[in-house]
Amino acid sequence: MAPKFVLAAAFAGVATAAALPRGISDILIVGGEPAQEGDFPFIVSLQQGGSHFCGGTLIGSNKVVTAAHCSEGQDPASVSVRAGSLSWSSGGVEAKVDSITVHPDYDAQTIDNDVAVWTLADAIEEGDGVSFGSLPQQGSDLSGNATVTVAGWGALEQGDPQLPDELMKVSVPVTDRATCSSQYGAGKITENMVCAGLDEGGKDACQGDSGGPLVDEQGTLVGVVSWGQGCAQAGFSGVYARVGSFVEWIGQQ
Repeated sequence: MAPKFVLAAAFAGVATAAALPRGISDILIVGGEPAQEGDFPFIVSLQQGGSHFCGGTLIGSNKVVTAAHCSEGQDPASVSVRAGSLSWSSGGVEAKVDSITVHPDYDAQTIDNDVAVWTLADAIEEGDGVSFGSLPQQGSDLSGNATVTVAGWGALEQGDPQLPDELMKVSVPVTDRATCSSQYGAGKITENMVCAGLDEGGKDACQGDSGGPLVDEQGTLVGVVSWGQGCAQAGFSGVYARVGSFVEWIGQQ
């Protein structure tokens, strides 16, 4: 079980795979395709030292929803956000970060309540390739086999030390919670999580995509890339923070 983020490179301008907690170092969106202009106008790249390390979703001019495991221990003064570009390294608009709020019930061991809100120091307005993501209703959940899409800048090949500059996306079916629980074992999948993936594997988000958006067919933010067993392994769905569990909390930040 591993969260799906990468450590920022020690030098500016290059994003790399790094050794991660729990021994996982594979970083990729598996089985995906390039995103097109307008597909994810709300996605942002979270950066440190000029390097991408996680994704996020812009839900207002100064609010970004991302994963708690991307945010815990981060100094707002050392990170930034890029929005409005299919490239993590150029284009769009950059913004500094004023504060980072991790969900108070986040558990780094179980990766439950894996959500955080970043408040930007510089407002990002809609237009020029940017629009705000929409949230579901509080308490909403996904039905099994609904189609969802995830996007991110994870590497394209297992073992590749560099992340691509091009935003990628992949669509997968939702896995019902009972099935996902049987995949991972009793107690591992909580009501604050949603699972998605193919039984046979082959399509998934993975390290480098953490914090990024999982959206339904209407483009509503329904999940935040969180964790999983390896990448696109048969018999193991990807696990996401269920945004429907956190809408009220997000709105209070």
